[in-house]
Amino acid sequence: MGENRSPKRPWLAALLALAITGLGHAYLRRWGRAFGWLALVYASLALFVPAEAIDAAAEGFTATSGSLPSSVDPLVFLPPLLVALGSVADAYVLARAERDAAVAASAAESVVTCPDCGREVEGDLEFCHWCTARFADPADEEEDSTRPRRVE
Repeated sequence: MGENRSPKRPWLAALLALAITGLGHAYLRRWGRAFGWLALVYASLALFVPAEAIDAAAEGFTATSGSLPSSVDPLVFLPPLLVALGSVADAYVLARAERDAAVAASAAESVVTCPDCGREVEGDLEFCHWCTARFADPADEEEDSTRPRRVE
């Protein structure tokens, strides 16, 4: 049974990944990657950001100021931010590849073949460039015009 999913929008996958790390991959139904990127962000937070900076930032954001306290250097949060941005880029690239594959698959389904020699031909030609068989004009026919017909 063929898979009948609509192609995903790359910009939406990137926007979701920017909002919450892993959400863009969840939109693409790449569950392993979604949890992997989320785990990478938490690992980079645990490995590279001091616990005091996290506590101070959490206290500063709960206050009415809405910004980091002056005691916290914003550059300590650069590693998790870079990982999160990598997640955004990965979600965009994956969605773009999926969309391009879906477009290529739909184009491959509409292959036109010559009724005389059976080789693939361009649908807008009036003759087969392989065996030179002429095709009937599709405007004159009420039949399926996706396959050229041989003119006798």
